[in-house]
Amino acid sequence: MDEIEKIIIKFLSQEANRTELEKLEDLLKTDKGIRVFNSFVKTQYISTLSMTEFDVNKAKASIKDRLKKDKRLTRINLYKRMAVAASVMLILGITFYLGYYTDQKSGPEVVQQPQTIVAGTEKAILTLGNGDEVVLEKGKKFQTGEVSSNGEELVYTDKRHSKVVEKEQLYNYLTIPRGGQFFIKLSDGTEVWLNSETKLKYPVTFAEGLTRKVELIYGEVYFKVSPSTEHKGAGFHVLTKAQEINVLGTEFNIRAYNNDEVMATTLVEGKIRIKKGEVSEILKPNQQAKISEQSDQIDIQEIDVSQEISWVNGLFAFNEKPLEEILTVLSRWYDTEVVFENAKQKKFVFTGILERTQSVEDILKLIEATSEGQLQFEIQEQTIIIK
Repeated sequence: MDEIEKIIIKFLSQEANRTELEKLEDLLKTDKGIRVFNSFVKTQYISTLSMTEFDVNKAKASIKDRLKKDKRLTRINLYKRMAVAASVMLILGITFYLGYYTDQKSGPEVVQQPQTIVAGTEKAILTLGNGDEVVLEKGKKFQTGEVSSNGEELVYTDKRHSKVVEKEQLYNYLTIPRGGQFFIKLSDGTEVWLNSETKLKYPVTFAEGLTRKVELIYGEVYFKVSPSTEHKGAGFHVLTKAQEINVLGTEFNIRAYNNDEVMATTLVEGKIRIKKGEVSEILKPNQQAKISEQSDQIDIQEIDVSQEISWVNGLFAFNEKPLEEILTVLSRWYDTEVVFENAKQKKFVFTGILERTQSVEDILKLIEATSEGQLQFEIQEQTIIIK
């Protein structure tokens, strides 16, 4: 086994040091390097699955190991850039495992009608300052005044030279339905990714020299904020139903859905101050703050941020998550309803990394197979039933 193969193995088990990660990053900058990486991973999976008995517990433990928390920022940045390449291994593993598992034993299968559930895609409803609504979707272009869309993103023109005063500010809303996602570049250059079932309020043009404010009405967003040094020191604030975040040029994720009992703010890079009532805390990279509407307490913990922002990279990352939470995430992306026939099923725990482009049927088959007979899924039109 040559050096690069050893490094790939150490990376997949999250044991690689900084020097090894840098070598692997250089390899993945070329098409040839990516082919070498994918070919090696595929070979390892075929070898593993050629055994007469597939050890599900070992597979689950292996996946869990690859999701170990890494507290070092330099390694997190490298892992972020290689996340999609690494996911190839798991997707291949799922494919080979399901095929092998089905051939070797007559295990449970997802009972389903002809496919009616499709993966989410870029779509949104833009509400303009005059109240007009515009449907944004792939293949449909839109432009008016300072805003344009190619159907996959929304871009606002920078008009800082116009010296707009606060009372003249016009606000737009972007609403992402279930089964949708979208990207906005605000007029100040701030980049925002919006997840399914999300609504954001923001000014068409920020008032020069004044604090830049946006409001997350509900849902989940990832911000890459344009620093205040580029805007005459103007700060950036994000308001939600129960907190205010003072941003100091950074990247972070906010999850605050209407039915969430706890809001979670996760810092990837930079620094933010979170305020709830009279209480305020400063978050450092790789930390998450959780806040309840019923309390002014701000709970902060160290986490693996790569899992929290996996949706921005087109992935689902579940690390020992209960089935109820997993299906809540899936229902938003695939625009489905979920019915549990037995409340105990909600507590079933699953670990895995999956692509958001995968069919919901394939994802359910994997979860069902790893349940060792505890679960059976049935799809009826737009409803997933857990038996």
